[in-house]
Amino acid sequence: MDAHITNTPARARTDVGAADTLPTDRHVPITARTIRRLGLTLTACTVPWAAVNFVVGPNGDGLGSRINNLTALIFQFGLIALVTVQMRTRATGTSRVSMIMLKVELGLLIPACLWSLLHGILPLDMRDATWLAVIDLFWPLSMVGMFVISMKIVFEGRWSGIVRWWVLVAESWAFVSIPSLFALGEPVGRWVGAGYLIVGYGMLGVLLALRPELTVPRQLRR
Repeated sequence: MDAHITNTPARARTDVGAADTLPTDRHVPITARTIRRLGLTLTACTVPWAAVNFVVGPNGDGLGSRINNLTALIFQFGLIALVTVQMRTRATGTSRVSMIMLKVELGLLIPACLWSLLHGILPLDMRDATWLAVIDLFWPLSMVGMFVISMKIVFEGRWSGIVRWWVLVAESWAFVSIPSLFALGEPVGRWVGAGYLIVGYGMLGVLLALRPELTVPRQLRR
């Protein structure tokens, strides 16, 4: 049997478009399709909680409170999708500390999700338990973590254009909605908070879906 040796390089794959592959500087590819999917997940998970906050508010009682907590859990799933994009694109930088920031945020979101679930399904006489109040601390800590991450993303400049700055708008939600409740009262404050969810996280997801290339440093774009 004859052996044929050729110096002709292998042909490039045609089943994956070049525009759909977004390389990072660690050579871990992420597709634009994946970013779009995760961005739309963020938006889809934000809208239900925002809608419930418009109608019920953050301090609803009875069934309204349970619905608020369970839709908050859905929102937190959206945050996990967002952090996934940030991790895959090295949004906070390429250093080990920058990646640890995102892993810590995931670590804060997981017990925060657990609190939302438990507070939505447990009997009323268990919802004020001390152990559950301890888990509740991860909710505000996770939102503070998101804000710190947004500041790091703006500082690093790996994300660019409107996405770079809109992440700061979105992840400032806790620092806008909570003070508005105290300053403006519950009826007005809940509209501010719910509206800011749509404008911030809801729009950020849409922007990621429309402009996934903005999550990759300019010098690495094809």
